Amino acid sequence: MALQPSLRPLIIAGSPNSPHTLEIFLDYVCPFSAKMALAIENVLRPLFGPNGKYEGKVKVVFRNQVQPWHSSSTFVHEASLAVARSSPDNFWAFSLALFKRQGEYFDIPTSTLTPLQIRAKLAKLATDVVGSQLSDELSELLKLKSSPNGGVDVTDDLKYTVKFSRQNGIHVSPTAMWDGVTANEISSSWSEKEWIEFFATKVRV
Repeated sequence: MALQPSLRPLIIAGSPNSPHTLEIFLDYVCPFSAKMALAIENVLRPLFGPNGKYEGKVKVVFRNQVQPWHSSSTFVHEASLAVARSSPDNFWAFSLALFKRQGEYFDIPTSTLTPLQIRAKLAKLATDVVGSQLSDELSELLKLKSSPNGGVDVTDDLKYTVKFSRQNGIHVSPTAMWDGVTANEISSSWSEKEWIEFFATKVRV
């Protein structure tokens, strides 16, 4: 698993030292990614957490999968990376909140908003999750820099996630990788039964 230090909060389930790695590429404005997020929360995290069947054996890494054909995709992923930077323990909680309200960031609802308005809306959502004490920090992380084309303070993290997806040939969301190899059989429609069957054949420790 390759993960730059600033993105350690993207390990959303299991111990960071677990030998197996499940990486899941998700886009916050993709309905199928939202289904997968529910599976992560309701199936995977209990399996890999304290007293779970695979505790200490598997970790789950959230991979930001920006889908540029959705006009707000860059903005929602920026917001999640800002939360990862300012309040690491709340990254997954914010992600779940964003998936729950993803319809607000679909193409038509955001079509009459400016980029500044979208970022402000996301900063407000993030503040609702992490607490008002971080409101100024979150807003600052999502503020455009003085350079005309410099992006925001988490642009470098966003670039890393996009480059990682590109070099691994990831095109759609959700996509999963098991121990560094794309696992095309994994689907957002999987129930607990399919996940249990998958791990029964894959976990070797």
